[in-house]
Amino acid sequence: MNIIMDVFNFFIDAGPTVMLPVIITIIGLIFGLKITRAFKSGLTLAIGFAGIKLILDFMTTNVGPAAKAMVERTGVKLDALDVGWGSIAAVTWASPIIAILIFAILIVNIVLLILKKTQTLDVDIWNYHHMAIVGVMVYFVTKNVLLGVGASVVMAVITFKMSDWSQPLVEDFFGIPGVSLPTVSALSSLVIAWPLNWLLDKIPFFRKSKFTIKDAQKYLGFFGDSMIMGLVIGLVIGFLAGYDIKAVLQLGVSMSAVLVLIPKMTALFMEGLMPISDAAQKWSQEKFKGRRLFIGLDAAVVVGNPDVITTALIIIPLTIAMALVLPGNRVLPFADLAVVPFRVAMVVALTRGNLLKNIVIGLVVTASLLWCGTATSPILTAIAKQVGIDLGSSSMLISSFAATSMIQSYLVFLAFSYQPIIGIPILLIAFAGAWYYFDKVKQINKENEEPVTE
Repeated sequence: MNIIMDVFNFFIDAGPTVMLPVIITIIGLIFGLKITRAFKSGLTLAIGFAGIKLILDFMTTNVGPAAKAMVERTGVKLDALDVGWGSIAAVTWASPIIAILIFAILIVNIVLLILKKTQTLDVDIWNYHHMAIVGVMVYFVTKNVLLGVGASVVMAVITFKMSDWSQPLVEDFFGIPGVSLPTVSALSSLVIAWPLNWLLDKIPFFRKSKFTIKDAQKYLGFFGDSMIMGLVIGLVIGFLAGYDIKAVLQLGVSMSAVLVLIPKMTALFMEGLMPISDAAQKWSQEKFKGRRLFIGLDAAVVVGNPDVITTALIIIPLTIAMALVLPGNRVLPFADLAVVPFRVAMVVALTRGNLLKNIVIGLVVTASLLWCGTATSPILTAIAKQVGIDLGSSSMLISSFAATSMIQSYLVFLAFSYQPIIGIPILLIAFAGAWYYFDKVKQINKENEEPVTE
């Protein structure tokens, strides 16, 4: 036992760039990959982490002092820098309990499939990090492994059920049959969007709106490019910080570089996990023959929809403006502005492209991201430092539009971290009510669609 613990501690002390190849290799072998391919996947993942770490260090070095100066000059306290979901994913995969959490999420999916409590077969192993980060943060706060694992398990059950409930939106609006989207970054918006859409439907102004996508698209285009977006944001921060023109331009180019490079490093993460995901899909299909299952894919398959892109490009500048005036917000939106399409994709499908409703619901979702991101940024910052990401001497915190900034994740984190004896039962009762409601409505709709026979 001591030998096992010594080996375990060795890999933890060696850091994520050493631990990741080992974890991914083991997972790959379980799904039937050859050891060489499994190890290469893990090594690719580790390289992606190293690249994100370098970019994050570069970003905090440049933006940290500028944001601090901006706060001092303007009085606007935005000291929690949005470092992007890719950086948060790197933090998640570097956690010492990540292997336990990933296997727990996978087992939950298999058990629910066996019990016929879900139709979603989630082969998108990469996006397990959205469910795992909640467990990581709960574990960091409580120092209790069982609570950490429990939080990720509950996140998994909620995610798979929400994937089932929202699958008709994917099939009807986006035209992708047999696919569900268990990507928490897209699904979580529905927690707010479902009730708010129902409310807006009661208002004729929104229900009968004729404002079209074409009306909005003619005002966008050049400024929707992430490279230009980074440049503009950098220039604005530099100007508000009181920098001279040379320093303003340097900050603008630096931020433009960050928004271009982060997706490239994140792509290495996805490249590393693709063989694992493919092997998991093949393994699952062999084990669950004869069942109509929804293949759970990354929400990236729908974010290219014109309605989604247009809505996102309208929401992005409004998000920056909101961050400046929203009471209690400390998050400075930056890197995750590029993935706003993920946050609004299911909203667009729910409203069937009603642009005014998309904007209203999108802004409410954004406000929740800013507030929840503010509340959990100190914890996220501490975890990042713990796994070896050097944030320098800057007093800046880090945040993101991922992790527990998402309302679904935040509620689970809250329930398991603070007064869990009270919070967990309340959460489970609320979710059980939603489960009963959606399954009952789904059954009623199914019965109504069946032809009447005499």
